[in-house]
Amino acid sequence: MKILNLQAENIKRLIAVDITPDSNVVQITGKNGQGKTSVLDAIWWCLGGAFNIQAKPIHTGANDGYVQCDLGDIVVTRKFKFDKHDETTSSIKVESKDGGKLSSPQSVIDELLGNLTFDPLLFARMDPKKQFETLRQFVPDVDFEEIDDANKADYGERTQVNRQYNEKRSVSLRAHPKTAEQERIDTDDLMKQIEAGADKNADIVKRQANRDNMKRNADEKQAQSNKLLIEADEILKKLRDAGKLPEPTDISELRADYSAAESINKAIDEYQETLKFEDEAKKFKAESERLTKQIEDRNAKKQDAIANADLPVDGITFGDGEVILNGQPFEQASDAEQLRASLSIAMALNPKLRVIRVRDGSLLDDDSMKIVEKMAQDNDFQIWIERVDGSGKVGFVMEEGMVKGSQDCECEI
Repeated sequence: MKILNLQAENIKRLIAVDITPDSNVVQITGKNGQGKTSVLDAIWWCLGGAFNIQAKPIHTGANDGYVQCDLGDIVVTRKFKFDKHDETTSSIKVESKDGGKLSSPQSVIDELLGNLTFDPLLFARMDPKKQFETLRQFVPDVDFEEIDDANKADYGERTQVNRQYNEKRSVSLRAHPKTAEQERIDTDDLMKQIEAGADKNADIVKRQANRDNMKRNADEKQAQSNKLLIEADEILKKLRDAGKLPEPTDISELRADYSAAESINKAIDEYQETLKFEDEAKKFKAESERLTKQIEDRNAKKQDAIANADLPVDGITFGDGEVILNGQPFEQASDAEQLRASLSIAMALNPKLRVIRVRDGSLLDDDSMKIVEKMAQDNDFQIWIERVDGSGKVGFVMEEGMVKGSQDCECEI
């Protein structure tokens, strides 16, 4: 089903138009500000439902307006007027080709309507993320938001797990590899020997000090008085009877042994501690692998759904947040490839009402227009294209809200 005739009066910039296309490509041309865009908007406002209409659709200075699309089997008319509050209201009427009115008019249109808002040229110029979002409707069984949110959460958790794994692993690698082969040394016995030697040496020092003191006392006594000589002799006798003091114990080696033992024991303790970190590191690594597997399984499920989806273009699929065409990002494809793919998508979105609207048609060169014309002809589609042209020799020529002439088609003026 296509538009056999379009009539509009007092709509946006339009004063009055009556267009009857006779080809698959309908070019709406003219200079800027003459009503070209209003023609394409009028089609959408007539068929798309009241919620798609802009706040002020009626031409400035007019009190009402209407758009009528003859689709062959049915004729759709939408009227606009101001209510008592100066707000715009609209009403719709759908008639069969024999003039009979149909109940639930918008429902009748909705069954035919695809996505008239999809503009192939606009799609080709979208950033990769928006293209990706647009094509997602062809994979209704995949909740991309849910998958993306779940993957984002797992990515964050896996980052934390990997950080903890690296921390534990780095600690576990600090121990000297020979430490595990050594046995602990009993430092308590060494400490007892050190303490005994120290006590002995202290006693020797004390005894030596006592002897020194006795000697001083003897000298003093002898110097003070001869009367003390006897006492001094006795003291000297005791000194002689005391005999030699034993040699002091050398505890330097014991201290060195103790220090070495402490170092070995500390290394063993650290090694035992690192074994705990190694076990913890293994747990974090296992958790990281589990999260990675979870992400991979989720993405694989998404890719399976995408692979089984009925996408409208051969060679088109989804990448990581972007559309892939023939194995490369869509934006890297040639202009011709992008145009063909975009038109194919638009056609897939409008299978019943075979109408496509294209703004900024001036961006299409002659070769691109040939592609548009051929695809429209081959697929039996009607493509309405807005193009800036001041020659007055191309398509339906708009001037001051009216059709002033046409070249490539028949139309009523």
